[in-house]
Amino acid sequence: MPRTINPGDKKTKTASLFHNLYKPVTEILPGMTPLEARGDRPLQMDFEHQLKSLILFHLEEHTSAQHLLHVLKEDAFAISTIAPPEGIGKSSFGEAINNRGLEQFSYVFEQLQLRATKTIPAQFSRLGELVAIDGSLIDSVLSMYWADYRDGSKKAKAHVGFDLNRSIPRKIFLTDGKSDERPFISRILQPGQTGVTDRGYQCHRDFDLLQTEGKHFICRIKKKTHQSIIKQQEAPQDSIVFYDARVLLGTAGENQTKHEVRVVAYRVAGVEYFIATDRFDLSAEDIALAYKLRWEIEKFFAWWKRHLKVYHLIARSAYGLMVQLLAGLITYLLLSIYCQEQYNEKVSIKRVREIRIKIRNEFAQQEDIPVNKKKFSKSKHWVSFHAKI
Repeated sequence: MPRTINPGDKKTKTASLFHNLYKPVTEILPGMTPLEARGDRPLQMDFEHQLKSLILFHLEEHTSAQHLLHVLKEDAFAISTIAPPEGIGKSSFGEAINNRGLEQFSYVFEQLQLRATKTIPAQFSRLGELVAIDGSLIDSVLSMYWADYRDGSKKAKAHVGFDLNRSIPRKIFLTDGKSDERPFISRILQPGQTGVTDRGYQCHRDFDLLQTEGKHFICRIKKKTHQSIIKQQEAPQDSIVFYDARVLLGTAGENQTKHEVRVVAYRVAGVEYFIATDRFDLSAEDIALAYKLRWEIEKFFAWWKRHLKVYHLIARSAYGLMVQLLAGLITYLLLSIYCQEQYNEKVSIKRVREIRIKIRNEFAQQEDIPVNKKKFSKSKHWVSFHAKI
């Protein structure tokens, strides 16, 4: 039988869960450059209305901008907590998303990422700061002419750096779908960090560049890549590792690395993995573990797309899509911080569902709901959400 989480006992007063979830944003807003109108007319949708609307879009799995706008107009919680006081029309909403706020969204994302880094403990600190780097294609529409991919198909590509120690996003760049992914390694990494990448990022020139910049890499390479062995280590007994050597990668006079590279090879379930790295300080087994952790960014992309509906387009311009992606990352970071502080655990769909339901039920328990009576009838729309137990 369906039961509500925290059923409607009006005598029980609790702090607004949505405001607690959103609290890290309120703490960093004073340092942000304000979003101002470009003309004499005041903004119909200020930055906080814009940000809260997009957080609601991702948190409640809305499927389109029209769906979100309907909620902002008709839903009691959204009217009282999210929407601008005078409401927002479709054209005004589209104009805001596609043309305003990118600087502010970038600032909030960067500051929340720093907050999450301090809040969430590093799980594999002995391996150093590991950042998985990968690209994710976003299906686009033909009118998005900038999202070049191939004839009859448009796709954009998000290039993401993902903190493997804390399971949170670090950086994001947006390009058309045909864009090369490899140049983003250097842009995503900071000195001292280690980029963990699949073999699509194999580039001997980049391996040299990263070492020159004081950045590190752990990259799967093609098994047949030519190696000039400088020194080979004996592989540990009873280990998945069967090869460990210092080498120069590539063919001399063509694409050979200038700096020494370490190649570690291991075998799992009959599949052989060859990993190139400049991390000479780690054991061969640690190199294998670090590469295995790269799978976490794939799981993040799948979870992010499935449960927060991040790739349901509500913008068509590159500017607007970047705003939407940053809002999705901000939502994920807020959930990460909240789950760590409240439950001492990572984000899970179980906790996200609880948060969604509790926010609604807390609102339904309130005796006085400050909404615009011209737009909303409390008796018609006041609904308590429930979940099956």
